[in-house]
Amino acid sequence: MQFQSPVLLKKRQELQHIHWHKELSPIYGAGRTKDPDILFLFMNPTGKNISSDPQWTGIRAPRLGTKNVWKIFVAVKIISQATYEKIKSMKINDWTPEFSQALYEEIADHKVYITNLAKCTQIDARPLKDSVFKEYLQYTLQEIQEINPKYIITLGNQVSSILLGRPIKVSDYAGNEHELLTIKTTPTHRSTTHRSIVPLFQYKVYPTFYPVGQGTRNMPAAIERIKNIG
Repeated sequence: MQFQSPVLLKKRQELQHIHWHKELSPIYGAGRTKDPDILFLFMNPTGKNISSDPQWTGIRAPRLGTKNVWKIFVAVKIISQATYEKIKSMKINDWTPEFSQALYEEIADHKVYITNLAKCTQIDARPLKDSVFKEYLQYTLQEIQEINPKYIITLGNQVSSILLGRPIKVSDYAGNEHELLTIKTTPTHRSTTHRSIVPLFQYKVYPTFYPVGQGTRNMPAAIERIKNIG
């Protein structure tokens, strides 16, 4: 449900204090935490997420307390219409730990995991520099390997480019077109008589339009793209 890795959590807490608002909590991934069909990779959280409040007692998961992004998840049947209608009617103070837990249980039931490339929570939605995202990259790669999704959907040019290590334009991709992400794992021990074998893990990555904020106009294209994945 909530991704828990003590080493990664410690590193992300440290980076939160280095990069952004020290009075906000970092937001972690949540959903199906083992072998999901899809991992959604967003940019980074902001203070609009109610679980960034240090006093919040529920899960700290992406997009809690926000509205627009859930249009995508209902359109591709990751959450029910009833859940979406409730979200639409809720004000920020109506969000509770219990509802947030139930929402992500529903997401997990649909074999989906949602996370951000950078976990540092900003007070607002100003763009992050590539250099900040790159500080999180190694930990995100570890997260991906531990979660082990069938597919990865990267939202926006910046996230797609950082993850794949080269310039990506999401407008170049249509239908079922994708890239491959290869993660090399360091061997646990080395042999003095044989060349060490470095395990390789490959994941299909589907660069997709960023669908909220300034990218809201691209939401229909993002929905259509997600429906074609598989």
